[in-house]
Amino acid sequence: MHRERVSENVYWFQSEVYAQVTAGAVTGPNWAVMIDTLALPEEALEMRAYIEETVGVPVRYVINTHYHADHSWGNCFFPGATVIAHSLAREAMLAKGEASLDALRKQNAIYKQVKLVPPHLTFSDGNLTLRVGKKTLVLSATPGHSADGISVLVEEDRVLFAGDAFMPLPYMVDGDPDEITATIKRIGKMGLENIIQGHGDIILRGEIEEAVRSNLAYINAVRKGARAAARRRNPLEALAEIDIESCGKSRVTLGGLGVELHKRNLVYLYKTLSTEEPAGE
Repeated sequence: MHRERVSENVYWFQSEVYAQVTAGAVTGPNWAVMIDTLALPEEALEMRAYIEETVGVPVRYVINTHYHADHSWGNCFFPGATVIAHSLAREAMLAKGEASLDALRKQNAIYKQVKLVPPHLTFSDGNLTLRVGKKTLVLSATPGHSADGISVLVEEDRVLFAGDAFMPLPYMVDGDPDEITATIKRIGKMGLENIIQGHGDIILRGEIEEAVRSNLAYINAVRKGARAAARRRNPLEALAEIDIESCGKSRVTLGGLGVELHKRNLVYLYKTLSTEEPAGE
């Protein structure tokens, strides 16, 4: 696992095993807040050990930026902590979580030690503010990757834990292209020092403008490509011709996983947009 101190009492963690997924921690003199939990049990336990043993404070809160497994299934490894998320995250976890976890347990024995822990404290409208030592955490809705997405702003440092609302390649199969576009635009106007992406490396202040531009251009390109494919006689063949590079992203994005995510984006957009125009050339 990669680990970095982003600013005073603010930490970033990145998996070396699964999709460069990230998590964070903000520590105070008496307790800490985790932001997401990574994908594997041993990674969640390693983060907890670092905060409790090296930093020397217990984890009192765990914030889930959304309900997806690689950001929330480690909740159970922080016993006694209060889990915070959007109300839609709790609903989705209760509706989908157990079935998904049961299926994964059959494939991989390491998940037998995972227990689903839905959020205890949720919000739906406006912001939720949490004070940790000298840091103010502002939780706000940032939908688009999924309907329940939230981001966590460390106000004093202008560091944003964006969850999967901001990634090296926007991924909207469980979300909405209009919402993720609006969210990325809003993030770009926040005057940030760093963006902690849900997957991938930290974006520094001088890189934010280009990262926003690149992600918005990508969304526009895949939407145009999906619309064009929907008008073709063989739309799935047309979709297969739209490679990731033609939409402005590299095939090595997220260690090569970006290629698969790109294909899924195109199919999802085709399915949602194909009814807008009649088929055929």
